[in-house]
Amino acid sequence: MGNSKKLSLAIAGLILGASLVACDDGRGGAESAAKQFASALSTLDVGSVAFDGKDSGVAKQQVQDVFKALEPDKPTVAAGELTLDGDTATVPLDYTWKIGTGEWKYTVSAEFTKSGDNWLAVWNPAALVPGLADNEILSKGTQSPQRADILGADDAKLVTYRPVVNVGIDRLLLGSADAAASATKLAELVGVDPAAYAQQVAASGAEAFVRAITLRDEGRTVTDAQITAIPGARAIPEAQPLAPSRTFARAVLGTVGEATAEQIEASGGVLTAGDVTGIGGLQQQYDAQLRGTDAVVIRAQLADLTREQIQAAGTDPRRVVFEMAPTPGTPLKTTVDPNLQSLAESTLAGVGPASAIVALRPSTGAVLAAASGPGSNGYNTAMLGQYAPGSTFKIVDSLAMLRNGLTPDSKVECTPTLTVDGRTFKNAEGYPETSLGSVALRDAFAHSCNTAFIAARDTVTQAQLEAAAVAMGVAVEAPALGAAAFLGSVPGEAAGTEHAASMIGQGKVLLSPLAAAIMAGSVGKGSPVSPQLVLNPDAGAAAADTSGGTTAEGASPSSTVTPEAPAKASGQPITAAEAAALSDMMRAVVTSGHAGFLTTVPGAPVGAKTGTAEFGKENPPKTHAWIVAVHGDLAVAVFVEDGGLGATTSGPLLKQFLTAAAAG
Repeated sequence: MGNSKKLSLAIAGLILGASLVACDDGRGGAESAAKQFASALSTLDVGSVAFDGKDSGVAKQQVQDVFKALEPDKPTVAAGELTLDGDTATVPLDYTWKIGTGEWKYTVSAEFTKSGDNWLAVWNPAALVPGLADNEILSKGTQSPQRADILGADDAKLVTYRPVVNVGIDRLLLGSADAAASATKLAELVGVDPAAYAQQVAASGAEAFVRAITLRDEGRTVTDAQITAIPGARAIPEAQPLAPSRTFARAVLGTVGEATAEQIEASGGVLTAGDVTGIGGLQQQYDAQLRGTDAVVIRAQLADLTREQIQAAGTDPRRVVFEMAPTPGTPLKTTVDPNLQSLAESTLAGVGPASAIVALRPSTGAVLAAASGPGSNGYNTAMLGQYAPGSTFKIVDSLAMLRNGLTPDSKVECTPTLTVDGRTFKNAEGYPETSLGSVALRDAFAHSCNTAFIAARDTVTQAQLEAAAVAMGVAVEAPALGAAAFLGSVPGEAAGTEHAASMIGQGKVLLSPLAAAIMAGSVGKGSPVSPQLVLNPDAGAAAADTSGGTTAEGASPSSTVTPEAPAKASGQPITAAEAAALSDMMRAVVTSGHAGFLTTVPGAPVGAKTGTAEFGKENPPKTHAWIVAVHGDLAVAVFVEDGGLGATTSGPLLKQFLTAAAAG
């Protein structure tokens, strides 16, 4: 390369270097400072930002004070196109806040000044919120919309706002009266703990209203006159979302109340202390759908403004910087028939142990009633209970036997006892001797001959039992139900005494009362019943746990299959012809078996199957009492946990329910 060429390159390099220096007018440093400021604001921690004439620690505290009311929310802050003017730079800051389901967006301007080689942020509260002054902070107010109703069949209002009164002591009304004496009198009047309530009143502020109890206005026995006769006591009217009665479908519907600590923690900031939310059941599962979204208003106000000053001012001294209208909740539509649900509950009212009545409409799968008795202590026995179904499971056995070529008229051997691997199985006490020996399958089913069904174990495999259960819509998932439920567990493999026990609905075979009603309903329908409880589940609602959640000891949820498409090759859905044969056998239980008491139920002929399942270690063992029935387009299961015999315990409850249902 010639010298001239080298010289020209060197000159070019000098010129290029000079232009780079000339371009570095501080823009890069200012942009860097702006990005750092935006990043710090996104965390609401500006402790690392260098300010012009303001201590970073003081600025950090002020930013936290300004936005404290919005905790735990934080904004996303982005720096826009910077404008440079000598040693001063301005940059737009774009804020985006997620407020509930909405967004609060605004743009403010931040200023930077050059000090030596550094760019410093100029402190200005208006760079946090438009127009914010140095002595102002934000406040946030929310107001929940009215909670949506839960509806039943024909849009009957199951849960809706009903009038209540909050009964308590108003400290302002007490005057010179003795607070402890008034509190004790009121507590005794409304039936709460006098000592605890008196302590609560004593610990409250001078202007507080201390609630003792909330009473439904309708039908209350404590009158306003009795309340106001006690110094300082008063009843404040209000409305709350309530079912028709305190017990009505409570385990299914859930309740509404102040969010628990666990719910607040699990909500990820959606719920805060004092928020009203669904507790248990459908109210909790579909809380977002029923609650809607709150109205939100964010205001700028003087940091030391008091509630009294706000109330005393003619016009509100705060200014609104953001407002979001509420979104009302969407009513939840269910299939529950209020009359049948109430009837089921009143039928179980006197039953001591855990109990349940489930009624559904086979033609549609609509769950009309799912009642758990008082002995269930608030647990949803009807839908979540996991129990050995006893001889009601002979409906499933019989389907497997029909599929192996038998008919209701086929002969089976009913012996007094049968021994399998050293374990002796026998028939129920009082089994009629006239139905022993070689009898028709129909007769063995009608009188519930255990030995005849156990004797079929060599021709009915455990896998065939599982397939027959699946064919009837049980031991499956229930995607259309829309609520947590256990639809049964039937192991696909079992040998020896366990397989024999499966033939009489024991061993590891488990059903819920809902599953038992589905099993009977599939006979009535002539195809598998796919149960439905919730008609309009919000896509955003919590997914229902339809596998039954935690399983009973020794049980496992069955594989994910639906009645319409069983996963097992042999588990083809029950056919109309198979269902007709089973209907014939279930009718025989009423006409010639031990459910003859159902012959007097008015309307369509009733088909039924009783069941008694042993449980526990006692001798003689305790038993679950079951009965299932089909009555026209109604399938019902009745269950009593510690109930003796199905025919004598659950049978009369079923008769009472069906007779009243037919009359209603």
